[in-house]
Amino acid sequence: MAVQVRIPTPLRKLTHDVELVEVNPGTVAGAIAELQKQFPGIAERLIDEKGEVRRFVNVYVNEEDIRFLDNQATVIKDGDEISIIPAIAGG
Repeated sequence: MAVQVRIPTPLRKLTHDVELVEVNPGTVAGAIAELQKQFPGIAERLIDEKGEVRRFVNVYVNEEDIRFLDNQATVIKDGDEISIIPAIAGG
């Protein structure tokens, strides 16, 4: 088994229109590094210059916001699902 990463529509041009990408268990940071290896350029859309998840990007592990878990150190295991959700600005 593996960890499923759900790619949002705005980033699918980087994944050749693939919505679900598999990565190995480990941590959220490791998953982002794996995504970067598979799809160069995706990490800079998710991570800022300081190495933090960008403010306008929400990352969930099994529907739990990683900001309320261990951020990028959040452990992911077989069968987990990571969702990347770009924040929507509105008024």
